[in-house]
Amino acid sequence: MRRYLRLAVLCVACGFCSLLYAFSQLAASPEEGAGGGGRPQAAETSWLAGSGRGAAGRPGSAGPGVLPGRPGRYSLKTQPIERMHLAVVACGERLEETITMLKSAIIFSIKPLQFHIFAENQLHTSFKGILDSWSLLQTFNYSLYPITFPSENAVEWKKLFKPCASQRLFLPLLLKDVDSLLYVDTDILFLRPVDDIWSLLKKFNATQIAAMAPEHEEPRIGWYNRFARHPYYGKTGVNSGVMLMNMTRMRRKYFKNDMTTVQLQWGDILMPLLKKYKLNITWGDQDLLNIIFFHNPESLYVFPCQWNYRPDHCIYGSNCKEAEEEGIFILHGNRGVYHDDKQPAFRAIYEALRNCSFEDDNIRSLLMPLELELQKTVHTYCGKIYSIFIKQLAKSVRDRYDRPSKER
Repeated sequence: MRRYLRLAVLCVACGFCSLLYAFSQLAASPEEGAGGGGRPQAAETSWLAGSGRGAAGRPGSAGPGVLPGRPGRYSLKTQPIERMHLAVVACGERLEETITMLKSAIIFSIKPLQFHIFAENQLHTSFKGILDSWSLLQTFNYSLYPITFPSENAVEWKKLFKPCASQRLFLPLLLKDVDSLLYVDTDILFLRPVDDIWSLLKKFNATQIAAMAPEHEEPRIGWYNRFARHPYYGKTGVNSGVMLMNMTRMRRKYFKNDMTTVQLQWGDILMPLLKKYKLNITWGDQDLLNIIFFHNPESLYVFPCQWNYRPDHCIYGSNCKEAEEEGIFILHGNRGVYHDDKQPAFRAIYEALRNCSFEDDNIRSLLMPLELELQKTVHTYCGKIYSIFIKQLAKSVRDRYDRPSKER
């Protein structure tokens, strides 16, 4: 009798469990819906979430699944959208330059952008006002940060080279949740999509953590190989105005150095390096990067000069072959050439993009007047090869804005 009683109890228990499972399935089904569920949607739209410090893409800008650059069209994909992280450091009178750089990034890029803007406090209100006015573009997000250095050496770091320039050295430590990052100076202009330089991350081998372009192509006019009083990378050094970083690798790596036989991590190597070489460096943080990669050459990926094209590539005659063949990809107006008459070809590109609005027709129409302005610069060495200044820019405009609307 006991055996039958136990069997009956077991049957009742099994039946009760089955009922519980059925009810749980019925309760879950309304939440899943036909679009793939709530969790994937949240992942897809995470790039629009505000940082609390000012962010384009807050509620009212773009809804879940809005494709960047295509208002009103929705994607059913549930994979997270990849964000391209771009950082810049702005101090002093660099607001206009920085805004023009950000505009050039937005105009041509395809994937959504995440801007990390480190600026002096007095610039934050201006940045926020301008970037919030662009929020209807639905293609970017931004975060504003104060200038931050290690407290015990803050004054020394801030005065190194130009104001705030050495902030870039601390980006792997400050942006701890960012895996990869493109750092650029304020005087950078993108003449093709950020997506293209971002894709170079996939070309890194297992040991490479960062990418930069050479400081010079022609050793006879090189600065490092003629004047440097410290180690530097390669034959002519590297320029840090455009620096692509796998910051996860940077934070994990132990670096060889000439201060100790012990290899040091990024957060431990910077201050000892400054103390040893501060009397011998001229270009501040760029010199420190050259010293680091001199001792760790396997960690650097070197990209061609067309990704960081500067006046040095043409003021004494053209010496960037890649730009001659394919045009300039990223223009770097160092030496203040956007704001004086020494290199009018650089200034013409800057003013064209500064004055350009985001309307498709306005972007399409900038090429003809720009070419006319560039033709006026042929009395300079850079102006004589003005076609390389507009070649890639024209291609970017065609690729992004001249396709039939149904293809975009």
